[in-house]
Amino acid sequence: MRIRARVSMSADGYVTTPSGWPAQTADPAFVSGESHGIREFLDGCEAAVMGRTTFEPALTNSRWPWPDLDVFVLGSHRPPGTPRHVVTDSDPARLLDKLRAANRGGDVHLVGGPRTIGAFHALGALDTLELVVLPLFFGAGTQLTPALDHAAALTFERQRALPGGSVEIVYSCRGARAPLPAEPASQR
Repeated sequence: MRIRARVSMSADGYVTTPSGWPAQTADPAFVSGESHGIREFLDGCEAAVMGRTTFEPALTNSRWPWPDLDVFVLGSHRPPGTPRHVVTDSDPARLLDKLRAANRGGDVHLVGGPRTIGAFHALGALDTLELVVLPLFFGAGTQLTPALDHAAALTFERQRALPGGSVEIVYSCRGARAPLPAEPASQR
């Protein structure tokens, strides 16, 4: 089982628009039906794990967004209307244990924002961080990095061009990274 976070972001580093919508919703190529690789990404996934803030809007969706995936939600309470098959827990470590116990060998799509991604990274459970960088500037919104440890070890795996000028960049979160060299005293 690999836990893989896939996040769209603007070229200036925001995962949401200034009004709080996911970044990809502002990209004309995505809105016109281009998948930006999400269909291929989901082919190997058997489960989705997310925070409550990401999950709750799905409860009012006209169709269930994860029809073929087991769903796990990190949250302090079970939102009203949550289907019975959805597993919830307020503790990231316990939710990870439940996720591992239910896994049949497929990957897990870590859906969500910086706090949830940061929680799983802090547990050492995040295997890959897959970024889809959109050719847009937002100037405001939610950034991915505030909740992540700045000492996080990322190892470049691959990149590819996507429709409309977007770029997919995949990093392994498991590889060791050499520490940054100390800045020479003459440049301080």
